[in-house]
Parts: sequence; structure tokens; C-alpha cells
Amino acid sequence: MSTTTETEIPLRQRVAENPQPALIWAAVGAVLVGVELGAILQVVGAVAGVVVNLLPGDPGASAVQSLQAAFDAIPTLVSRDVIPNQGYWNGTSYQNTFLGLSPAVAWAIRVVFVYAYAFAVLAWAWNGYNRFRRHYRRVDWTPRDDVVNRFRNHSWGKFGLIIVITFVVMAVFAPALGPTTMERNILQPYDYEVSYWSEDTQSVETVLVGEANIGSGSQGAGDENVAPLTYDDFGRFHPFGTATNGKDLFTQVVFGARISLTIAVVAMGIAGLIGLGLAMITAYYKGLADLATVLVSDSIQALPVIMVLILMLVIFQNTWVRELYDGAVLIILIFSIVYWPFIWRSIRGPALQVSEEDWIDAAKSFGQTPTQVMRKHMAPYVFSYMLIYASLSLGGIIISVAGLSYLGLGITAPTPEWGRLIANGQQYVASPSWHISLLPGLLITLVVTGLNAFGDGIRDAIDPQADTGDEAAATGGGA
Repeated sequence: MSTTTETEIPLRQRVAENPQPALIWAAVGAVLVGVELGAILQVVGAVAGVVVNLLPGDPGASAVQSLQAAFDAIPTLVSRDVIPNQGYWNGTSYQNTFLGLSPAVAWAIRVVFVYAYAFAVLAWAWNGYNRFRRHYRRVDWTPRDDVVNRFRNHSWGKFGLIIVITFVVMAVFAPALGPTTMERNILQPYDYEVSYWSEDTQSVETVLVGEANIGSGSQGAGDENVAPLTYDDFGRFHPFGTATNGKDLFTQVVFGARISLTIAVVAMGIAGLIGLGLAMITAYYKGLADLATVLVSDSIQALPVIMVLILMLVIFQNTWVRELYDGAVLIILIFSIVYWPFIWRSIRGPALQVSEEDWIDAAKSFGQTPTQVMRKHMAPYVFSYMLIYASLSLGGIIISVAGLSYLGLGITAPTPEWGRLIANGQQYVASPSWHISLLPGLLITLVVTGLNAFGDGIRDAIDPQADTGDEAAATGGGA
């Protein structure tokens, strides 16, 4: 007689016995992926390009570039090719814009489509979780249900979640959200032309984008300013106005969001892996391993984080590492080295606590190796604590990156970065060109506040008895 109970039935068998909910969910997912397949392939091509650029000699660079060009030619639902906004007025109507609408309206429609698609994907993911709970989960209740319910009732955390989603969508869909492209307006402006209606000649003329930027800079009052939500003299719409060099500010902001998010997430991911690995080793072996890690972490934590960042960037100023992706790789490595002691400290206590539990001794007695014990029985217990600290520290990294760029030590031009935008427009804060510094500054404040609020919500949901006065995490790990 089989002793297999209902709770031991594999997920695959449970889905096979009731396939309809899973099939409907998968079909909707296939549609969502299909309409953005081109963008997904573009991401794959971009990742391949990053890997190739990091290899000595750039092997296969030409093949990767051809692959990227093929992927870029695939239109997607929310791309600028489907909903174009870079058209021009020919005296009677707009040309080359979506349905002949004005560039401003066409751009706004594309922004709405992008965020509608992003929230549709989130709704699909949430629906999948609910379908799993309703139809395929082996038990009626798990502790995760209480975590989700507590977060759903956490107003401050939900506010943070909305800000974080808005920020992430801005970074992920930066090429579609910008009124112009990075290459056309920022990186290679003299390789492209723009058509516009000339009031002097009463005809359509063309000019190089770089020359148009020179005539569209925001550097004070009068005709030297292109304010937010206005057109420049060449018929180009600028949601956030233009920067001092005439380049579109909104395009720089959304691509700057991508840079900030990438640095923060990758650096925190690497620091988290280091901290989690050391926490497992020191909690399992204790003794000398723990003492050595304490000494190293205390040495790093004793130094002011921002001073370490500045010192390391100055030391590597003229090296090949500093040139990788305009300094982004070096900044990620430095943040990873600086932040892992904070993460290790935040999870050291829970790791030591779980190492003394009876189930750890039982796992050892059954012959499981130290690696298996740490991976299967210890790491899952402390992972939630690491997640809390990491979510509260992302804002600190974003502020630090912006501060370094403000001082001229962070991401170098032409790659956009919020801190450098603030520095470039600082002298125009009291002029009609106030938008150059103020808008990126407000976005930094809003994003960091949202990340901290989201981190608070996660902390209160996972551990409702947590001390809300956590001094290190709330300040972004001392950044």
C-alpha cells in the first residue's frame, strides 16, 4: 500500500490533475512576453555585449553587434517605433508622429502604454501567486501568508512599493520612455538630423541634432531657456526641459535612473553574497573564523564610507578599471567591498542563533556535509534578515553614487547620472533654468524615500516585532 499522502504529491502532478488554471495563466504570460519579445531579446544582446566588452581583445564583438542590430530592428508594443513622437510640423499638420498627433501627446501616450504594460505584468504575477495558493499549494496556510497580509496593511510600505515600481519601470523602459534616444541626442548628436518648421522661410528644414542642441541650451533667462513641457525652436518636445548643453533632460534622467539602479542592485547583490557566505561560515565553524571576520569587518566599518569611496576612486583614477563603462564597474566593486561588513553584521546574530538549533544537529547526524547544512538549513532562515537590510541600504548607495558624480568622481560623461545633472545646473537654481538641478534632486529624494518606505514595510511584514529604530539600516549602512 502506498504511503504517499496528499501533501507529498509533486507540484507537476498537482498541475496535471487540474491544468486549466495554470494553462490560462501561462497563456496570458505568453501574450505579455510576445508583445515585448523584441525588448527581451535586446536585453539579451546588451548582456552579451557587456560580457564581450569585459573580455580581453573583445572576441566575437562583431557578431554580437550584428546580433544587437537584428534584435533592435524587432518592434515591440511600447517601443517608439510603434508609437513615434519625433515628428515635425509641415505648416498644416504633424508628420511622422503617432496618428498625426503632436509630439507631446504622442510621447504621453507611449508613457501611458509603458506603465500600463508594466502594471499588467505585475498583476499577472500576483494572479499567478494567488492561483498557486488556491489550486496547487499543498497546505491552506503558510507563514508567508501572514507576511503578505501584513505588508498589504502597511500603508507606508505600499507607498514605497509604488515609488520603487515607478523607478524600476523608468530604468527598465528608459529607451521607450525618453522623447528621444540616447544615441541621437546624447552620445552621437552629430550623426543624426532633425526636421523642423522654420518660421523665417515658412518651410521644412533640417539641421544636425548637435547644432540644434547648441541652440536649445538652458542657461538662464530669455531665449536661453527651454522650460519643462515646452518645445524648443526646432519643434522638439522636452518634458523636463533641456540641460545646459541643450540635450533633453528627461532622456538623461531616465537613463540616469538605469545607471543608478544597476549600480545599487549589483553592488548590493555582490555584497549580500559575500556577507551571507561569511555569515554561514562563521556561524557554523565559529572560533577563529568568526574572530578573523570580526577584525576585518571592524576595520572596514571604522572608516567613513564616503571617504573610502573617494579615496579608492582617486587611486584608480587613471587605470583601465576606471574606464569600464565610464566608471560604473569600479564603483560597483568599491561598494561591494565597503558594504559587505554591514550586511554580515546584520545577519551574524540570526546565523549564530540558527546554528544552535536542534534541526542543525539532526542534519549533521544524518551525515549532511557542512555545505549542505549551511545551504539548506541555515541560509533560508537568515535570508529574510539580509533582504530587510539590503532593501534599506539601496537608497544609501543611490545617494552616494549621486554625491560622487556631483563631486566629479562618479560616473563620467557622456553617460548620464543624476548627481552630475545637479552639479551642471546648480548655478541656475535661482533662474528660469531651475529645472536642471531641481527635478533630478526631487527624483533622488523621492526614490530614496520610497526605497526606505518599502524597506520599512518589508521589515515590519517579515518581523513585526523588529526594532523600528534600526540605526544602521535606516541610514543606508552608514553611507
